[in-house]
Amino acid sequence: MTTFLLNREPISLTDTDPDMTVLEYLRQDAGLTGTKEGCASGDCGACTVVVGENTPDGLRYRSLNSCITFVHSLNGKQVLTVEHLVRNGELHPVQDALVRHHGSQCGFCTPGFVMSLFALYHSEAPPQREAVLSALSGNLCRCTGYRPIIDAALEVLQQRHGDAFDLEREAIEAELGQMETSVLPNTPKADPSVGFWQPRTRQELAKTLESAPDARFSAGSTDLALEKTQSSRSLHGLIDLTRVEGLNSVIVDDTGIHIGAAVSYSDLEPALLADYPEAAEWLERLGSRPIRNRGTLGGNLGTASPIGDTPPLLIALGAEVTLASGHGERRIPVAELITGYRRTQLQAGEWIDTVHLPRRRPGSELRAYKISKRFEDDISTVCAVFYLEPDDERVAEIRAAFGGLAATPLWLPDWQASLVGQHWPSLDIEEAARRLADELAPIDDVRASARYRVRVTANLLKRFHLETTRTDQLSRVFNSGVAHHA
Repeated sequence: MTTFLLNREPISLTDTDPDMTVLEYLRQDAGLTGTKEGCASGDCGACTVVVGENTPDGLRYRSLNSCITFVHSLNGKQVLTVEHLVRNGELHPVQDALVRHHGSQCGFCTPGFVMSLFALYHSEAPPQREAVLSALSGNLCRCTGYRPIIDAALEVLQQRHGDAFDLEREAIEAELGQMETSVLPNTPKADPSVGFWQPRTRQELAKTLESAPDARFSAGSTDLALEKTQSSRSLHGLIDLTRVEGLNSVIVDDTGIHIGAAVSYSDLEPALLADYPEAAEWLERLGSRPIRNRGTLGGNLGTASPIGDTPPLLIALGAEVTLASGHGERRIPVAELITGYRRTQLQAGEWIDTVHLPRRRPGSELRAYKISKRFEDDISTVCAVFYLEPDDERVAEIRAAFGGLAATPLWLPDWQASLVGQHWPSLDIEEAARRLADELAPIDDVRASARYRVRVTANLLKRFHLETTRTDQLSRVFNSGVAHHA
């Protein structure tokens, strides 16, 4: 059974297909057609809804793409659509601002913009343009040119003073709290491989895997759901990892940053950026805000996609991953996890449990670069991450990893070893870049040629060297505007 609040109405679903999406439920079952289907892949934002859930800090609202979110993941949560924002015949402040600023023309995308702005309204984001752009990063409009939408968003943020949903907050928290105890598997099926399971502990997870060995793992499902929406495949058995204790938490201690596999990008952001602020742009470009609200580190590793952006960063930082099962666990470097195209070291009965990042070492340098056709919400042509630990200006350790170039992330131990001990500021960077290019063997595809990828990757190494050695020259480059054409 799946139980959630649709606005303030308790909903209980039984015998529902494991792969029914929130969008399908809203339009077909609930008759709420304000939420639109555009791309069915989480790219356009027409299907954006807001989900509320209890956290240790109280009720939290976040935007998500309903087209690639399974309805069972709403268990114990509240879902809001554009139809729910009007109260007592009055528009919500974000709707009113969009009307007054003429932020809608054809109107197809408007419900998604409204819901993203509603989530922003209920966040702690400052009334600044950058916060608005981040919140709207997953919403596309082909009519207005965005300016009136941004103007409306800035105005409503500057004037926000609470709404009807703030008045209902305590009541909603209580109702969701009561639902927490009802998170159970679906009605048993004749075939144990068909169904939806939401275990709470690692022990329950191990037993579920034993009873349904062919079931697929589900957390954010931002990649998995595309098998249904883009390839028309049925996903018969799903095991939701988001409620498993330990897999949904981030622990920071002296030994490292320990990130549960089901932690979303939005939830890992504070801990990651506290130690590695240089990863901010990389994290922002992983996907739009709704995607980062759902997508998980474990999921990105587990899919072993050749264009996954997290493996290069984790490999460059020397991260490790714990693989667990009902019989124990083992810890390996992330660099050894992915063994081929869409293949990993995971064995039957195992799951990705925790990713371990080392704490920041004093004096170290990190840069994470992503080259793609669009700035955000696009797959990488090249993702290059460089990490350097200097000792008296000599290379004590350097690690680099590259995504989007081949069937698996590339990392070049021999090339890295050749740089150890060299004086970093006076390094012959042209020679180092040439040797790097010689070791790369990227693919040709519709995104870019192999030749282009080699050239870009070598140039990113030069950029890393420039940014970490010649600060005065770099300042002149950026001030002259040359960097905008790099």
